Amino acid sequence: MSTPRENFLCLMRNDNPKWLGDPWSCYVQGTPFRPITIDAITMILGGPTPGQYGVKNAFGITMDWPEGQAGSVPNITDENRVVKDITHWQDYVQLPDISNAPWHIVEEAIKDADRENYLLMAGSFTGMFEFSHYMLGFEDALVSYLEEPEHMYDMLSYYTDWKIKCVEHVIDRMKPDILHSHDDWGNKRSLFLSPKTWRELIKPHYERFYGYVKSRGVLIQHHADCVSHEVAEDMVDLGIDMWQGVIPQNDIKGVIERTESKLCIMGGIDMALIDFPEPDEAAIRAEVRRAIDTYMPLGSFIPCVPNIIPMYPQVAEILNDELNSYGAEYAAKHF
Repeated sequence: MSTPRENFLCLMRNDNPKWLGDPWSCYVQGTPFRPITIDAITMILGGPTPGQYGVKNAFGITMDWPEGQAGSVPNITDENRVVKDITHWQDYVQLPDISNAPWHIVEEAIKDADRENYLLMAGSFTGMFEFSHYMLGFEDALVSYLEEPEHMYDMLSYYTDWKIKCVEHVIDRMKPDILHSHDDWGNKRSLFLSPKTWRELIKPHYERFYGYVKSRGVLIQHHADCVSHEVAEDMVDLGIDMWQGVIPQNDIKGVIERTESKLCIMGGIDMALIDFPEPDEAAIRAEVRRAIDTYMPLGSFIPCVPNIIPMYPQVAEILNDELNSYGAEYAAKHF
């Protein structure tokens, strides 16, 4: 009988997995992960709690957390944006001091982790593209990528240096199996930047950041619940093991074929069709089955909620049940 840890790694490799279910339903029997363990550096970055507005985090970014939403979001205006002039970004960007992060809290929390049976996952949030529009505001960031590419590159290089220092501490202290790294590069229709601009101004920083993570023997799970299929081969180049958050608006079949199954795809469920306060059980179960039946035969695919968890608990209950029950049924027939 394989452990949840072993089975997830088998799913990644298409190596005769015995169980299929939602890898994010962290309290369902059989899940390979425990919830993402927050590292000590993330703890000191600050930000709002649910229902708070206008809270500045350690970067000086103004954040809101509207009631009923899954997390906080930036609220950038001309008055509160951190970087007023990208050509003088050095005058504005002050990255947090990480020397006094409370690692004793994290080390105590993970000291009894069952690493034999489960995978330990650490998080790395606010990726390179997200950092740029958090600091400048979305419209000004997009304009600056086109009009001031050298300054944008230099600012992101400075930020990447800091990210590498952070992840070095995370790996040294936590020894995670997987790094869940978050950066949304597009919307439901396309990338925010052209592939050419993305490759010139975003990819080089990930080459350094993910290059370091891979050198430490940690698997990389990149979260981007948006259309990013145009740079799927680049994800393989960067050493990304899993693209988590793949919405069905992506060319999932084409990605799996073009990357020759080197990139594990996690997602496939269209939450915009089913995630409502009053759940439609039949629609939820049908959408889960569609994702499994459509993408599982392609290999290198793990069905899950692209945005990690549904907005509504009633939806999560039905969805997780169908992922586990129909997933197990599918696995019994085909694996």
